Amino acid sequence: MSNKKYIIIVAGGTGSRINNSVPKQFIEINGKPIIVYTINKFYAFDPNIQVCIAVHPDYTNHLESLLKNYFPDKNILYTQGGETRFHSVKNALELIKDNEAVIGIHDAARPMVSVETIQRCFDTAQKNGNATPAIPVNESLRLVKENKNAAVLRSDYRIIQTPQCFQSELIKKAFTQPYDHSFTDDASVLEQAGHSIYLVEGNPENIKITYPSDLIIAQHLLK
Repeated sequence: MSNKKYIIIVAGGTGSRINNSVPKQFIEINGKPIIVYTINKFYAFDPNIQVCIAVHPDYTNHLESLLKNYFPDKNILYTQGGETRFHSVKNALELIKDNEAVIGIHDAARPMVSVETIQRCFDTAQKNGNATPAIPVNESLRLVKENKNAAVLRSDYRIIQTPQCFQSELIKKAFTQPYDHSFTDDASVLEQAGHSIYLVEGNPENIKITYPSDLIIAQHLLK
């Protein structure tokens, strides 16, 4: 296993739920696009990390311009996003030929991930094959099914975040599976291939910007 690290940043969505003229990853907060904050977090972790981006086809030119402006000295790779997250990640994995590295996969709209969380994910994946950051649930939960509901123990559940990190050979092989609707994230793809998932501590601020109210939180935290 080499020390080479890759990060796939998934920016293939259009951000329809946030009701903006551009996808959420390109919205500016305090004068800077969200995706730029996200990329910079990974360069803060490792200046030599190879960044790969899966972007919606309609915004390829927009991304090119942004990368030239903010990262003129970095060799950032990019490819077109697909119909689903699974297909976007699959496209990005094809950019990576190294079978002995660790690959992280991260949401473009999670700019508040901490360097400590990134470090834990890559270190654990290097050792155990994979790592997914998670935080405890801090509110009560009820299971709703067939018009009935029942209380469940919140201590039995975790909120899952990214970056989800994997030894490259494992995750590339896992993504040769046919797409399944149960693939809600990248860890679920590896799990379907027969691997146990290792959880590590995430950071509570590492929210995914999805709704307009999330932008208010991000504006404060990214000052």
